[in-house]
Amino acid sequence: MKTIDPRHYDIIVSPVITEKATLASEHNKVLFKVAAKATKPQIKEAVEKLFDVKVKSVNTLVRKGKTKVFRGNFGSQSDTKRAIVTLEEGHRIDVTTGL
Repeated sequence: MKTIDPRHYDIIVSPVITEKATLASEHNKVLFKVAAKATKPQIKEAVEKLFDVKVKSVNTLVRKGKTKVFRGNFGSQSDTKRAIVTLEEGHRIDVTTGL
């Protein structure tokens, strides 16, 4: 059995399950919430080790938090970093089943 570095679990926070992510899965793409300071090579290595797949490319984006007003008080949600991971042909990740 292979050993997985615990730092990989800190890089990949959770999968993103939305309508847009479901449509992207038809094109061998998977969306993940990742740590704010995670780099593309770190994300690629973490996905390859955790899910035992080959990654073709990684694209990242920072989604800005929404500003809300509740009873006159202003507040904002925190920013989240997301990664769009494109997998090689023949490799798949089913995020609905978990690890």
